[in-house]
Amino acid sequence: MLITPTALPYDVLEPEDIVFVDDEGRPEGRHAPSSEWRFHHDILAGREDVNAVVHAHPPYCTMLAIMGKAIPPVHYMIALFGGTDIRCAPYALYGTAELSVHAVKALEGRKACLLAHHGMISVGASVKQAFALAVELETLARQYHGCLQIGEPPLLSDGQIAEVLDKISGYGPNRSVDKQL
Repeated sequence: MLITPTALPYDVLEPEDIVFVDDEGRPEGRHAPSSEWRFHHDILAGREDVNAVVHAHPPYCTMLAIMGKAIPPVHYMIALFGGTDIRCAPYALYGTAELSVHAVKALEGRKACLLAHHGMISVGASVKQAFALAVELETLARQYHGCLQIGEPPLLSDGQIAEVLDKISGYGPNRSVDKQL
């Protein structure tokens, strides 16, 4: 896999700075890989539908993750992520195998998760899709956070989310939600 290097600001990143990590987790390149290379590796190895992983610390996702809150079905767009919620994986120290295990489990049947006291992960068939889902995830996190300021929001039912999943599968020119992102 290809991954960004650890501790190198993105605004000075050059193509030659990207690190190759082989199937055994051995890096090649002029820098060390991101400290989170392990969950990137394990997600890619365990999911045939995933070719790209985005990990970040956007403010609203991170606030909810700090609170250990999953994002429930407050908006129908949650269906884009493959289920009725965005799970929050339990806390584990960054860069560890334990965090990787938690992340992989939280992503079962989903295209995103939060990481307690940490940030978020989104996955996709392409880098474009994984980034689009990351942006949508932060939007949902911001909406949920805003609702919590007013009170506990009403939630869509499993049946309502199933209707959205059914409808969205035939939406758009390519008739596939995965191809639309």
